Amino acid sequence: MNRREFIESQGATCKNWQWSWSFVNEAERIIIFGAWDRDTVGKRTTIFSEKWKENQRGTRAGFVQSREHIRLIEEEGYQLMTFPMHRTDDKEGRAKIGGFTPKLTKRKLSKVGGDWLASDYDDVNSLTLAEEITSPEKYSEGARFAVTINAYERNPKARAACIAYHGHVCAVCGFDFASVYGDIGEGFIHVHHVVAIGKIGKEYEIDPVKDLIPVCPNCHAMIHRAEPPLMVEQLRQHISDLKRP
Repeated sequence: MNRREFIESQGATCKNWQWSWSFVNEAERIIIFGAWDRDTVGKRTTIFSEKWKENQRGTRAGFVQSREHIRLIEEEGYQLMTFPMHRTDDKEGRAKIGGFTPKLTKRKLSKVGGDWLASDYDDVNSLTLAEEITSPEKYSEGARFAVTINAYERNPKARAACIAYHGHVCAVCGFDFASVYGDIGEGFIHVHHVVAIGKIGKEYEIDPVKDLIPVCPNCHAMIHRAEPPLMVEQLRQHISDLKRP
């Protein structure tokens, strides 16, 4: 199966099969972008950039079409999906497809400066809303495993359940990353263990609502500046006292 056959099997099309790197399925309101391996770092891929507008011959052929596809995602609510592509360059440095994986993945779009990135949906975004959690599950956490140094296993489900219940705002200072940084800050927060895992030293049942609390990195660092670590209420009161005239 070549790239065109794969895209058409997904009900999508484009203006020109030679230079397009994005495609649209109007019926199902889906936009498909090829995700170059060279533009992928971790779980994020740069799929469109203002820097890509021109090459040595002028405006890049697929630029206008892909910009419109970005608009459909941002303004019209189209779903973004990507498939992996391996990039090889010709003698003039132009991108060529060295291969691709015929598998679509739902992604989330965010904008950083003049770049648009496709990122994986994290566990937090797929959880129920806070008010829907009536009886939090118990999650095992703290099992030690051997690496270069001793470390403690942290259960991502427990973290996700904590955030689903408490939200993404810092419990100490009220900082909200999404309100300041926009899309790239959405869903970002540290999770503080009220009782440090390292102090327990064995596997235990954790209540993600009572035993974990969301805090920003700055407050998290300040909590651990003391030994034993400060309580969230202590640091919150400390900040409040400093603001008094």
